[in-house]
Amino acid sequence: MTGTFISFEGPDGSGKTSTLNGVLAQLAGNTITKPVVTREPGGSQIAEKIRQIILDPNNKEMDVKTEALLFAAARRQHVVEVIKPALERGEILISDRFVDSSLAYQGGGRQIGIAPVAMINSFATDNLQPDLTIYLDVDSQIGLQRISNSRSGTEDRLEQEQVEFHERVTTAYHELIKANPTRIIAVNANQELAKVISDSVKIIRERIPQIFREGEHK
Repeated sequence: MTGTFISFEGPDGSGKTSTLNGVLAQLAGNTITKPVVTREPGGSQIAEKIRQIILDPNNKEMDVKTEALLFAAARRQHVVEVIKPALERGEILISDRFVDSSLAYQGGGRQIGIAPVAMINSFATDNLQPDLTIYLDVDSQIGLQRISNSRSGTEDRLEQEQVEFHERVTTAYHELIKANPTRIIAVNANQELAKVISDSVKIIRERIPQIFREGEHK
């Protein structure tokens, strides 16, 4: 595959989607091709239907391993329908979450363990990994307060979990950063959004300069 795969990761309330939108605005017209933008869970028709099941607050009885397998199933469909075809076309693909989310949320948050969750996702993705992952690092309490302020009464099933769950998620993410220091780069997401966006763009320019048009590398 000849394309470039960038993922954005972060715990709930990290401002991930807002940051991604800001990054896309700054990249507009400056990259060799217009990025393909997608998300997880979801990104394709079947995967979006699985997303609805996973995040539905009414599905309180869902077993933690069922949850992990559903994420992997949605990811498989996403990879087959969207990610691999885009990379094979030589596109720049940017995804709002990928495998690291499952390792952190199900492996760490649900306490299944990173290794078994990594195994089922390796099978689901044929060992596909992003070329670069930007991790938005935010304090768990700050992230949850942001969610409470912006989505009161509409939080999804994972967002509604107790603070201890979200702290385990953050801990697992930090373990992943230590294990993958060349791929996963952390950005301080406690900062103002504009600074988070500019820091993220700087990382992309430094790490993957080849995706920028001539004269747009600085």
